[in-house]
Amino acid sequence: MGWREAQERIRRKLASALDLPGEVILNLPKIVLIGNFQVLIENHRGILAYNSETVRVLVETGEVAVRGQDLVLRRILPEELLIEGRIQGIDFT
Repeated sequence: MGWREAQERIRRKLASALDLPGEVILNLPKIVLIGNFQVLIENHRGILAYNSETVRVLVETGEVAVRGQDLVLRRILPEELLIEGRIQGIDFT
């Protein structure tokens, strides 16, 4: 087991022991889907690609891709994104 995996294991145990949400200790993305027209992504690391059909976002655990039609970035903050449009799917890689 490498150093990074050991740190991840310790953080998970700490989050569990302190009963804290994973997004607080582990920097996991928090994704809130409102109907099929809004997606809020917290704890992002940046936008990788953007067009009216796909928004690819870098997160601690990899990448989140929001697929849909007429997608727009309604709000861009250092750790929060609000995407609006007709959401058809969310993929994790």
